[in-house]
Amino acid sequence: MTNKLTTIAFDADDTLWHNERFFRITQQRFAELLQDYTPSNMGAEQLDRLLLDAETRNLGRYGYGVKGFTLSMIETAIEVTNEQVPARVIKELIEAGQMMLSFAIDLLPYAQDAVEAVAKEYRVLLITKGDLLDQERKLAQSGLGDLFDSVEIVSEKNPETYAEIFERHGVAPNTVMMVGNSMRSDVLPVIKAGGWGTFVPHGLVWEHEHAEAPVDHPRFREIADLSGLQNLIRSLS
Repeated sequence: MTNKLTTIAFDADDTLWHNERFFRITQQRFAELLQDYTPSNMGAEQLDRLLLDAETRNLGRYGYGVKGFTLSMIETAIEVTNEQVPARVIKELIEAGQMMLSFAIDLLPYAQDAVEAVAKEYRVLLITKGDLLDQERKLAQSGLGDLFDSVEIVSEKNPETYAEIFERHGVAPNTVMMVGNSMRSDVLPVIKAGGWGTFVPHGLVWEHEHAEAPVDHPRFREIADLSGLQNLIRSLS
């Protein structure tokens, strides 16, 4: 079986365009709205931890994305105020979530050049998780949609998901490289499924996505940014 790359897959959020910074902005607003209603001994770090706990336990109910994040903020607000949070605050949290669904898409440096260059020689996939409508909106606004041979919006990125995608597209796992900013979602499960995982670090990463890099694995690579992708691919050809 050949090891030559035939397919390059990209993550979307915080790999091709900014995303996490909008969650950070909204989370800061969440803390501001609750500061007059939380116990005096509850600091920002504890509030962040409670919100992360809510997001994590709700992933199986709501999935990834803005809608689940908004519902988790509301749930946390009710919890930390002992069900005393005013309806006005709940309304503002809903509005903050709605605003996240309207932020303009801002491509990361080298994103468009990297996808355009790779698309000239390889099958190119977009594999992203999150809310279907929001991911479709961001892709449409990005101007990159026509460059992908296929777009996969999935509920979870695990080895089984990647294996199913590779099989459906008729590609051998060891000929696929996944490029993304999440070690947990874009690198480790792809490697486990038999593909290549290339990590492109981003300054802001949701804590849930942190994981140790498999630095000794032969199919793990890391580049500083997407400007280094072509040279990396050439080195493996």
